[in-house]
Formats: sequence, C-alpha cells, structure tokens
Amino acid sequence: MAAIFRDRAIVLASLVAIAGLAWAYLFSLSLDMSGMEDMPGMAMSSAPAPFSLTAAMWAVMMVGMMLPSALPMILLFTTVQRRQGDKPVLMTSTFAAGYLLIWGGFGLVAAALQTELEKGTLLSPSLTFASTRLAGLTFLLAAAYELSPLKNRCLTQCSSPIGFITSHWHPGVAGAFRMGLSHGTFCVGCCWALMLLLFTAGVMNLLWVAALAVIVLVQKILPYPRMATTMAGTALAVVGLVLIVL
Repeated sequence: MAAIFRDRAIVLASLVAIAGLAWAYLFSLSLDMSGMEDMPGMAMSSAPAPFSLTAAMWAVMMVGMMLPSALPMILLFTTVQRRQGDKPVLMTSTFAAGYLLIWGGFGLVAAALQTELEKGTLLSPSLTFASTRLAGLTFLLAAAYELSPLKNRCLTQCSSPIGFITSHWHPGVAGAFRMGLSHGTFCVGCCWALMLLLFTAGVMNLLWVAALAVIVLVQKILPYPRMATTMAGTALAVVGLVLIVL
C-alpha cells in the first residue's frame, strides 16, 4: 500500500504541476491580449496569428482543460501497474503521453479551424464569432451531440476507469501508449463539440474555458453520466435558440 500511495502521489503531483503550468501560460497570454486591447493605438489586429502560435495555444489549452478530468483514469492505471510490479510511474507517463498526443492532434485541427474562421472574417479580433446567429447554431450543434448515442458511448468509456482498463488492457510500454491513445480518442469523441463552444465567448476567455473544463469533469465523475449530458444538452439548446431568435 505504501508503494501504491507513493506512486500515486508522484503521478498526481506531476500532473497537477503540468496542468498548473498550462493554466499559468494561458493566464499570461490572456493578460498580454488584454493589455494590447487597452493600450491606445494598439487595437488587436484582425490578421490571423501565426499558425504555430495558434496551435501551441490550443495544445496548451487542451492540456489545462482535459488533464484534471483524466486524473481518475490515470491514477487507477498507476495502481494497476504497481500491483503488477511493472514500473508504474514509467507506464503511467507513457499512458499520459498517448492521451495528450491525441489532444495535441485535436489542438492542431482546432487551430486550423480558427485560422480559416479568421480568414473568412467569421471571428472578431477577440476570437469570438462575429455573428450571434453562428454562435447560436454552434450551441445547437453541441446540444445535438450531447444527446447523441455516440456521445453516450464515448462518455461511458471516459467515465468508467475500471471498465476502460479491463476492456482495453495491453501490457508493456507499447501497450500503455496504445491505451493512452485509445482513452484520448474516446475523450475527444466525448468532448469535441463542447470545445467548439470556445468560439462563442472567446477562445481566450479564461472564465469560459474554466466553465467548459468543469462541465467535462462533472460529466465524467457523476454516477449517472447520461443524466448529465441530457441536462447539458437541454441547457445548450435553450441558449442556442435564444441567440438565434435575438
């Protein structure tokens, strides 16, 4: 038990530090953007930022948003690896690397989408949809996906660490990486539509970023995930309809 506690403490401290650094970066970037808006004659440019910077921002944002909700799965994986005596910290690091790689790939796709939206003048300089109606349609899209069978299937995998590890177990370092990729894929499948909502209130609106991260976390830890998605889908649909009507 002492070894399990030590391993879990090491993993937890490491992941909290990584997530903390991600949020610190986002906070710093948000302050820089706010400072540019407040400076006389320094209004934010409508020209898209370099893709590398946009991709880095999205990748770091995904780390900060998604690592907290993945902690139950990752810590259980550490416990299982310790009981097998198979280098638990190394295996867990490999699992987490696979998980974050998938979200890094999603960050690249999101960055490409943001760039195209900016080129099409569909985003304001503050990185929100220029059209309220487009924002409303995005809420309706997210609502429809929240209520879909695919969302339910992916969330079932994400919200049941024991079930996931039992049904997707692969031994060794390569197996840990493969499991991390699988978990990340289910997680993207669960949350991609919610991530699109970042464009409705501002990609760098940290209160909105935090709110979406909390929604993801709550959906994964509640004992009845389908109830959580139904409530979220209904609320998002109402917001979407209001935005379209107004």
